[in-house]
Amino acid sequence: MFKKSVIFFVLALMTLLLGCQKQLKTTDAAASTQSSQIYYTQFSLFQEKNTFRTTNYRKGILIPINTAVTLQAMKSDEAVLRLVDSGQTLTIENVPKHTLDDMQTAFNKIAGLSKVDLSLFSAEERDAIMAGRVIKGMSRKAVLAAIGYPPRHETPSLDVNDWSYWSNRFNRFVVHFKNDKVDSIAE
Repeated sequence: MFKKSVIFFVLALMTLLLGCQKQLKTTDAAASTQSSQIYYTQFSLFQEKNTFRTTNYRKGILIPINTAVTLQAMKSDEAVLRLVDSGQTLTIENVPKHTLDDMQTAFNKIAGLSKVDLSLFSAEERDAIMAGRVIKGMSRKAVLAAIGYPPRHETPSLDVNDWSYWSNRFNRFVVHFKNDKVDSIAE
């Protein structure tokens, strides 16, 4: 009888512990992101007054793709990075109503543990990527490397043929794809 009670107790305890197992949420993932880790920008982005908004405006000072950065701090609506070469601080402001992302997801789009392999792109695409601009004939992946993700509230899927971006707060442009290559850029 004692043996059955112990077995029942152990099984009940295991069920309880497994049922209470903590699932990693994106807010918890931010805590696991290491501040001493070197990350690399995953697209050419523009900053104004040491700030990059995830709305992804295309004006200001260019920070090229594959720029080495370290994470200094992350909150629910912003991340603070330090550019390794210059020591400059860069604040990433997440705008969830435009990106539909939490800060950790936005950070993962902006910075990665590996450099983007630019050898996968043509010479013309590489030049445009490094300049942070789009040119006719670029692949979808090259556009992402050049100017990043379009705000998802305007472009809910990367499978559509028109990606809407903002040049600045008031002006937009649309990258139109045909056969998965940039066919036109309309302002």
